[in-house]
Amino acid sequence: MLIRKLFRTAWSYKSQFISMVIMIAIGVGIFLGFNIEWKSLEHDAITFLEDTNYADYRLYAESGFSEDDIKAIQNIDGVDAATRYFYVNVGIKDTKKSVSLNVSENYTVSTMMVMEGAQYDKSADGIWLSDKFADANDIKIGDKLTFTYTGIEISGEVIGLVKSGENLVSVADENQLMPDYEAHGFAYISPEKLENALGFAFYPQINIISDLDKENLEEKVKDVTGTTLLVTTKNEHNAYAGVKSEAEEGKTMGSILPVLFLAIAILTMVTTMHRISANEKVQIGTLKALGFRDRKILMHYTSYGLMIGLVGLVLGVGLGYLVASLIISPTGMMSTYLDMPDWSLHMPDFCIPVMVLMLVFLTLISYLSVKKMLKGTAADALRPYTPKAMKKSIIEKLSFWNKLSFGTKWNIRDIMRHKARSAMTLVGVVGCTLLLVGSFGMRDSMLFFLDTLDEDVSNYTTKINISESATNEDVLALATKVNGDWQAVSGISYEGKTISLEIYNSDIEKIGFLTEDNKPMELTNDGVYLCLRLKDTADIGDTIEFSPYGSEDTYEVKVAGYFRSLVSECIVMTDTYADSICIEYHIGTIYTDTAAEKIESSAIISGKQDKQTIMDSYDTFMDIMNVMIVVLAVAAIVLGIVVLYNLGVMSYVERSRELATLKVLGFRDKAIGGLLISQNIWLTIIGVMIGIPAGLGVLKVLVAALVSEYELSLSLSLATFVISIVLTFGVSLLVGLMVSRKNKKIDMVEALKGAE
Repeated sequence: MLIRKLFRTAWSYKSQFISMVIMIAIGVGIFLGFNIEWKSLEHDAITFLEDTNYADYRLYAESGFSEDDIKAIQNIDGVDAATRYFYVNVGIKDTKKSVSLNVSENYTVSTMMVMEGAQYDKSADGIWLSDKFADANDIKIGDKLTFTYTGIEISGEVIGLVKSGENLVSVADENQLMPDYEAHGFAYISPEKLENALGFAFYPQINIISDLDKENLEEKVKDVTGTTLLVTTKNEHNAYAGVKSEAEEGKTMGSILPVLFLAIAILTMVTTMHRISANEKVQIGTLKALGFRDRKILMHYTSYGLMIGLVGLVLGVGLGYLVASLIISPTGMMSTYLDMPDWSLHMPDFCIPVMVLMLVFLTLISYLSVKKMLKGTAADALRPYTPKAMKKSIIEKLSFWNKLSFGTKWNIRDIMRHKARSAMTLVGVVGCTLLLVGSFGMRDSMLFFLDTLDEDVSNYTTKINISESATNEDVLALATKVNGDWQAVSGISYEGKTISLEIYNSDIEKIGFLTEDNKPMELTNDGVYLCLRLKDTADIGDTIEFSPYGSEDTYEVKVAGYFRSLVSECIVMTDTYADSICIEYHIGTIYTDTAAEKIESSAIISGKQDKQTIMDSYDTFMDIMNVMIVVLAVAAIVLGIVVLYNLGVMSYVERSRELATLKVLGFRDKAIGGLLISQNIWLTIIGVMIGIPAGLGVLKVLVAALVSEYELSLSLSLATFVISIVLTFGVSLLVGLMVSRKNKKIDMVEALKGAE
């Protein structure tokens, strides 16, 4: 009997039950989706990096490492394996395409995973090419490629298609945010082929596998080599740092958005189950009168919460895996950023206990909601639920109260009488507005970042990469010839960490600089400029110290100001100031408006990049962001509709007697509907006023957490505010109209009868 009653009651309150199931499913789905995403990313990527012997440390020397150097490094106690390594961007002859060329002298470190074709052979004459680059450019095994590097051509047949941990994020340099597999990929060749092409062994990098900490390794390297070398950890390398950053972003999203949805789902459950229990008071009294024990009745009504929780959790688990698979899969959003072979999904261990606790909590809500209704005798329970008597509120005692219209008075009294329902309505509106402002605001901020990078910072057409062997005199001659600015970058130790020292000659203004307020600025010749991420380390006018790697010198410089570095964490200075403090540097890049195809290849040029190619990679990132924004916007609208409709229906049930009374007094359906809608609009106005600043607060947290590697400034367009407000009011108005239509179906006799 009670089982049949369970389904009949569920059908009677189907709107409320469905809304609670949807909210729980969305909350659990988003919670699982984001947590499965970062856990799967960590597991799959780390496994791949381990399988390809990813290096823990990298040493750099522009002049290259000798055989004695590598032997000394390999003999360090605590170093498990080490290899001399060649890694440089090279062009593909007669195209604008490029690849990162990799050579590992000791093929136990920084290896590759062959997906198709020949396995590695240290004396092979062929090329192992990125399978994604090959697919994007319709390159097959057996095709011949010719690479160009410093005037040298390296030709060979493609003998294998591969993936590589070192190239997990296959970008040309740090300025390219997202991979563009059609324009840039990676390749491996054997040490023998490299030495035959160059005419000598040249390895400017040593990759190390070791459990030593960085400080300890640096000391030991200095002892065996006699110099301070630039040592970077895997956390500073693009591949590992990219995975770690994406995983941290997933954790951040998993700790912010699910909390919002789960909190609203639980609050909705509390409010709705309390109202359902109140409406079922007569039914509870009838069951008691029929002889059902309190324990039996309690278990019956508690099972509602258990059933809702179970259905919501099952749907939520399915939704969670669906959300995760949209991100983590061979065709998912993350596949445009990471190049790895395995995309299996993995759930963090804590997710199951969290879902079990949530189910217990939802069941407990039902239990507590019904337990209060069981107090007293069956006769007491048979009396219909009557809201508690209300005293005059403070507002009603004010002088202007009597001047208000009937509708205004009625709505104010109703809001004050049903504070819980009104508060939940506000929560739904605030949540909807918050998500809309946060999602559209993130897009605005990223678009502003790209516009700033494109129009105010990167004012060049072509970026020329200079070989390590080129002299500054030759580079300056080339810069004059192509009418370009130039840049020298080196690693330095500052405040106990490794950052970049960037020296610029920007007389032609092909590279721009921005203040903290995003206004153009010029570098002066009286000091250095710290990027905003280093702002807390020194005040303007202070003297700071740094030490270049590969040198025993320490330089003391004055801080002349701060600037917004959109990409790298760095200290910058002009070439004039660098010359005045006698710091040595090697010019590595020229920025010019001369088209790449018009720049003749030479021994000092290692590669050329079109700015447009770099900017196109950001378009891919924006495509991914747009998908996320659509998902969040839809989630916000669903959240608003479900919460407001559920509360609107409950409000209608609670006020059916009042609405019937108004109809008896002569109020038309249209006038009564106006009362219901106006109350929604009032609460929506208040919710939007709270939701906009709350959205800005969440956006600040998201910007700081999701793009910590960039100095992104918060930027919101007028359209974001307008769209967020219009959508929120649209949801509120739509729900108000849906609920107000029910007024026509009120059974006035049924609504007006009952105990007083």
